[in-house]
Amino acid sequence: MSDKDDSLPETRVTSADQSFSSEQQIICSIIPGLSNTAHKGQCGRIGVIGGSIEYTGAPYFAAISALKVGADLSYVFCSRESAPVIKSYSPELIVYPTLDSDTAVDEIVVQLPKLHAVVIGPGLGRNDQTLANVGAIIDKVKELNLPMILDADALYFVSKCPEIVRGYTKAILTPNVAEFDRLYASVYRCESNKNDNPNEALIHLAKTLGNITIVRKGYEDVISDGNSLVTCNDMGSPRRCGGQGDLLAGSMGVFAYWSHKAFENNSSSSDLNRQQLSPTIIAALAASMLTRRCARLAFAKWGRSTTTTDLIKEIKSSFTSLYPID
Repeated sequence: MSDKDDSLPETRVTSADQSFSSEQQIICSIIPGLSNTAHKGQCGRIGVIGGSIEYTGAPYFAAISALKVGADLSYVFCSRESAPVIKSYSPELIVYPTLDSDTAVDEIVVQLPKLHAVVIGPGLGRNDQTLANVGAIIDKVKELNLPMILDADALYFVSKCPEIVRGYTKAILTPNVAEFDRLYASVYRCESNKNDNPNEALIHLAKTLGNITIVRKGYEDVISDGNSLVTCNDMGSPRRCGGQGDLLAGSMGVFAYWSHKAFENNSSSSDLNRQQLSPTIIAALAASMLTRRCARLAFAKWGRSTTTTDLIKEIKSSFTSLYPID
């Protein structure tokens, strides 16, 4: 596909709200505007690699969230048994039942050049063959220089061989506290994270892994690439239903493509030139803010009954209020 086809429409921020933060201004500057002259695919073709017979919801949540945030096309590469189930959730998704086949790597690698970003891990499972396939796919994603989000069982794989992501600065890892401690222990060959200052531990780990971006999820989402540290403490929800991390990962894949593209094209306002944050930190912060607002709005309506499906329904209103653009 030509560079012209993949160029993003220009964006204009429309908010006059005095509470509109500098971070939101920066995020808005990387979001493409909508145009009647745009072509399908320009706003993002996102691949989700995950989905096993046990876990079919996770890749669906990640992939449909990517579409709801604004990607044009969303692909799921999953196991053969899980494919019919995932297809039944939505006709919007393009589903490849290849992840556990003997030729999985070859079949998926053929599709990677059409993608703008890849989310690896939702519903992946820990089957040895599947994880081996994921390792080969990660290597190919790096060769293609694609933004990559690693979540859930992909983080388990990375904890077993952290060298696979070391120095790849277009990668974002999204561990919760337990996953972070496991990765930290693996990298530093200790029993667990003994650092009394968790933010120092986060900065240290990100730097040790070659300045890749890590989002340590929790009461606050803390983000670092080893150089900068950003905290997203926007109010979320006390309801901790499964699937919220998949919404985060899917939306982050879209923001990662938009952010890297904006930096590469230098097509945004001088905000990108003045700010000190990397494209990956901007993408991670954008997705974290969005997911937390979705959770807050859904909980206000449904309380204890809130599920991730309710969060996804709030993507439109959350996006509009956080990132008002033409």
